Amino acid sequence: MMALPGGRHLDAIPLPDQRVHLMQVDSVQRWMEDLKLMTECECMCVLQAKPISLEEDAQSDVILAGGPGPGDPLQLLLKRGWVISTELRRIGQKLAQDRWARVHSMSVRLTCHARSMVSEYSTVSRSSSQEMGQIEKLLMEKCSELSAITERCLQVENEHVLKSMKACVSETLSTLGQHFGQLLELALTREVQALVRKINASDNIYITESTTGNLFSLTQEGAPLCRIIAKVDGVLCLADILTDDSHSEATRAEAAAVVAQVTSPHLPFTQHLGSFLESMEEIVTALIKLCQEASSGEVFLLASAALANITFFDTMACELLLQLNAIRVLLEACSDKQRVDTPYTRDQIVTILANLSVLEQCASDIIQENGVQLIMGMLSEKPSSGTPAEVAACERVQQKAAVTLARLSRDPEVAREAVRLSCMSRLIELCRSPSERNSSDAVLVACLAALRRLAGVCPEGLQDSDFQQLVQPRLVDSFLLCSNMEESFV
Repeated sequence: MMALPGGRHLDAIPLPDQRVHLMQVDSVQRWMEDLKLMTECECMCVLQAKPISLEEDAQSDVILAGGPGPGDPLQLLLKRGWVISTELRRIGQKLAQDRWARVHSMSVRLTCHARSMVSEYSTVSRSSSQEMGQIEKLLMEKCSELSAITERCLQVENEHVLKSMKACVSETLSTLGQHFGQLLELALTREVQALVRKINASDNIYITESTTGNLFSLTQEGAPLCRIIAKVDGVLCLADILTDDSHSEATRAEAAAVVAQVTSPHLPFTQHLGSFLESMEEIVTALIKLCQEASSGEVFLLASAALANITFFDTMACELLLQLNAIRVLLEACSDKQRVDTPYTRDQIVTILANLSVLEQCASDIIQENGVQLIMGMLSEKPSSGTPAEVAACERVQQKAAVTLARLSRDPEVAREAVRLSCMSRLIELCRSPSERNSSDAVLVACLAALRRLAGVCPEGLQDSDFQQLVQPRLVDSFLLCSNMEESFV
């Protein structure tokens, strides 16, 4: 995935194998596309970075998206942006190693890439704004400056002079990176705005489906694209799709996937999601309905993931979920193997329950829907395949189930029900047996906290040894005891 300078990647929501296969790019195909960029640039370096004139009928060769279409400018920006970001990082590495010959040759190549991006985007885009034109000019000026100063460094032998020039090169490289980031964000924002306008203006369900899919693909590119989608009010157009039953379930699920990515608690921004609050009630209602009516596990996963992220985003969403009987919908779904069939889905459900459990009203709803028994079952979540992703998902389910139980056990009725269902025995087993929790420290801490909360209500449910080792000491001492415990101890 490509990220803007300073950005970080966003992990995608786990999807069934077939969907993942469709979304992944063949590695050989990606290598061939990247090779084209590199070899094209090498040719330009040989010609001293002079632009190569193209015949009108051959200009389509420049477009990197694999053919004409509304997504071409975006794909061009993403691919060129990825190459330039990589070159900037590599130049910084070579500069730190004082490899001046490499720094200069890579600076010339960077200039070629930047010129190609500007030229190609101008060819395929609709028009250019004055602001973009100014940043393009600044970018190319800094590229030329970098090439010139690195060439002079090749002629300098005095180490003191070279050291002062190195600081100048570093500053120039940093400024160049800033201009590149600004230009790329402006261009990407413009193209995402075009996608959002296309969704809003279209009455054709096929165009809406296709464009929504394009938005989802963009969220897979990392946090910067998610921020841009939020900034241009892309969530609002998704709200219209989610609340419109004339759209297919697949389209609404795709919209839910975009909402899930844009509202992810791992993203380092929230300031652009203010408009989301305006439509939150409509979005949450539509997502609960999608969970209730989901015809497959994939659709339920996407809708529940969006709901889980929204509960992190705003506490008002938790109150709204309780009002809309979300607990009943989620707990009923857990008994439906067609909708809830993987640890990834149960991870989303228990995340919602954990966040809702901070509200006092949640305890009575959990009791009413026999939710304690479900939480007890989640403490025994086991991977079926043993893949690292599934093992990690099971650990999250166990941890969040223990957290939920600890929070809900503020209510004596919930605590007594948990003791009746032998939750304390399972928590003790998770604490004492590393294999039961896959040696996860996070699960251990959560289980110790839940066990102590239950012991405060029903201390008679513990043996003396369990009380003295797992409850009476400081939490950190019990943690150290259990984390160093040998399997044979059990």
